[in-house]
Amino acid sequence: MRAAEFVMAGALALLSLYLMYESAKLPIGWETDRGPGGGAFPFWLSLGILICSIVIIIRAAKGITPESRSTEPYMDFARIKLFAISAGSITAMAALFHFVGVYVALPLFFIFYVRFVGRHSWRTALALAIAMPIGTFMFFEVGLKILLPKGITEPLFYPLYAFFF
Repeated sequence: MRAAEFVMAGALALLSLYLMYESAKLPIGWETDRGPGGGAFPFWLSLGILICSIVIIIRAAKGITPESRSTEPYMDFARIKLFAISAGSITAMAALFHFVGVYVALPLFFIFYVRFVGRHSWRTALALAIAMPIGTFMFFEVGLKILLPKGITEPLFYPLYAFFF
């Protein structure tokens, strides 16, 4: 498992360096009257991932965590299955963004993942499926003025645009 920590943290560190380089081609600071620059979120998130990757490498090298001292395989069949389901559902959600938009794909993802993969109650799944799109809309579109893809649901948002903007 220790080798897997080094490999994954190293791969994430390299990926975050690449993303920081590419996102720095756009403004990464706050633009007056416009909000964050086009490269701001990718840059700062990549920086956070880079810092976390470095911490993981240091902790693995020092053998601080039980995982870094373990000789067990990194992923057994159950973990591979969970990874495949998670990656597949995230890919499906991202693919749906273009057609039905973020605000339909996101609740569908939460219902599937929280209820059927996580086996939480319907109440929890529906609460997240309702709260997350509202929070996402308020944060990105109202607060930061960053429009997210809405696909065929775009006309449903015209009254909200008229109210908030």
